[in-house]
Amino acid sequence: MNNQRASKALTEAMAECAAVMEKFLKNLLSSRKGYEGKLYSAMSYASLKGGKRLRPFLTLQSAKLFEASEQYALRVGTAIELIHCYSLVHDDLPAMDNDSLRRGRPSCHIAFDEATAILAGDALQVLAFEILSDPKTHPDPNVRVALVKGLAIASGGGGMVGGQMIDLESENCDVDLETISRMQRLKTGALISFSCEAGAILGKASVEEKQALIKYAQDIGLAFQIADDALDYFSSKKIFGKEIGKDFYEGKTTLPLIIIFQRGNNEERSFLKEIFKKKKRNEDDFSETLALINKYKAVEASFKRAEYFVNVSYDALGIFQHSEEKNVLQNLTEFSLNRSF
Repeated sequence: MNNQRASKALTEAMAECAAVMEKFLKNLLSSRKGYEGKLYSAMSYASLKGGKRLRPFLTLQSAKLFEASEQYALRVGTAIELIHCYSLVHDDLPAMDNDSLRRGRPSCHIAFDEATAILAGDALQVLAFEILSDPKTHPDPNVRVALVKGLAIASGGGGMVGGQMIDLESENCDVDLETISRMQRLKTGALISFSCEAGAILGKASVEEKQALIKYAQDIGLAFQIADDALDYFSSKKIFGKEIGKDFYEGKTTLPLIIIFQRGNNEERSFLKEIFKKKKRNEDDFSETLALINKYKAVEASFKRAEYFVNVSYDALGIFQHSEEKNVLQNLTEFSLNRSF
């Protein structure tokens, strides 16, 4: 299959998964009467009509490698997506990243209010574990326990939430490439890794097969995050779905800036340090920084690093026999780079 056909097949497969996920979520989060009605409206707002549904897509495709039940995989993918959606609601809050835009529309706390957004995030998180613990997700209680434990680890202090803490602590201070990589592995990569691991758990895969999928997911997660860091400096708000330069204005040191520190002269490094000591950065600061990013081809270098992780993730699937499901997962590695959103 040539690259164009492979890309089209992947896009269609992801769109199909997103449509199925949207329908499932809509039924799950049906409107309620009474005082809690506003809560469910906020939960629906935060979960519906959004995103690539990458995590449930990975769960469904990984489960197919072992011929596991698609219905079981859909329920597990939904639980993982609910955790992801809750994290976005809380990340956007003024006390966290203070984002007013999410997926091209007002963030949950803007559309509703901060208190409702917090409660909606809490409810989405709890609902995820309610789904995993239900016998409808899998008849084997040992499988359900493994899924609950795995998602708790991936989304807690040693995973997504821990990565968010590193992200907050790194604002307006010098961080190195190792710290950024660790933050990305936790904040973004942990949940993506579990998305693939969950498929292996459902299929009762061997330890070797499970580790191969985890390795694949870890590296593709890094590729996605690095690409997002780079896109923050040249994508458009309409396509990307959030304010451009948001990381910069928040004082976050991402890979493009690390590259400037590595390649720039002393004067340029001092300039960046002074900018990030400021409580607020302005458009002139951004323009000057963007000029340095262009001068040292920091965006191109970032994508080059992402390409390395794409290649490693592709190779991790070598343990599996040729199949349509394997092809889809391998094609996804290229998608992580060849996108503008």
